[in-house]
Amino acid sequence: MKPHVIMHMASSIDGTIVPKDWPIAALDGLNDAYEDIHRALKGDAWLVGRVTMAEFAEGAPRPMTTSERFPRKTWKAPGAASGPYAIAVDREGKLHLNISHANGDPLIVILTEGVSDDHLAELRRDGISYIFAGATELDLALALDILADEFAIMLLLLEGGGGINGSFLDADLIDEISLMLSPVADGNPGPSTFDNRITPAKALKLQSVTQLDGGVLHIRYAVIRAE
Repeated sequence: MKPHVIMHMASSIDGTIVPKDWPIAALDGLNDAYEDIHRALKGDAWLVGRVTMAEFAEGAPRPMTTSERFPRKTWKAPGAASGPYAIAVDREGKLHLNISHANGDPLIVILTEGVSDDHLAELRRDGISYIFAGATELDLALALDILADEFAIMLLLLEGGGGINGSFLDADLIDEISLMLSPVADGNPGPSTFDNRITPAKALKLQSVTQLDGGVLHIRYAVIRAE
């Protein structure tokens, strides 16, 4: 049984998610409002891609080498018995975080079985839990099943970037979308809410629209399942 997945994001009206050079007026209160809604959604975990999670890293990479061989099965770090959890998708084991928690939440990394034992030793040293979802390519549906079964995650907040958002939506794994639309036009070709093609395009059903301070709109959609 997979968790209920709510994609929670903030963007300009044209979908840009990196607020570079945005007017101060467009940013006033946006981050606080985003975090307020994040907390109100009461997720058991939040999930981001590798590039987004790398922003939480502390210090220079400290890779390890080991002669030990680790089984390709879930490893739960000490102190990670309960959430909410911070989850990163890292197919090839490129993340070097040097921390066990992000925003105060225990870390879990989703890997493929091809990741080296050296990297698994590094994750264990840093107190980062990990799961495997696929031999060489990620099976996101399998990852969700494991997170539900082994970490009791039943409500997951998907919070970007655009690549992982698009992969989840393309795989029909998003149930709802919580979008905060900031009153700014960007036009920057950089990272956006969805950065890869969704085939076929997904139909959405509007659930609610709430105007927040500063002209920000909080829009809730349900993703309509294909028949």
